[in-house]
Amino acid sequence: MDNKLHDEPSVVTAEHGQVLVDGPDGVAVSLTPDAAAETSDRLLHAAAEAQGQILTEELAEREKAARRAS
Repeated sequence: MDNKLHDEPSVVTAEHGQVLVDGPDGVAVSLTPDAAAETSDRLLHAAAEAQGQILTEELAEREKAARRAS
């Protein structure tokens, strides 16, 4: 499994009643509209969760730095 963190979004198109996703490193997925919609919801939820984790970590680092400076 490729564990590289990618910072470019995938290309998403609709063709012939399918949703096509072209991702990094040659990843290609064809989804039904229902599967694409559910995947979209899951991606949005996970993205918000990951952003919250980043903010929490940044806040903890700032608080730690402030305690060291005191």
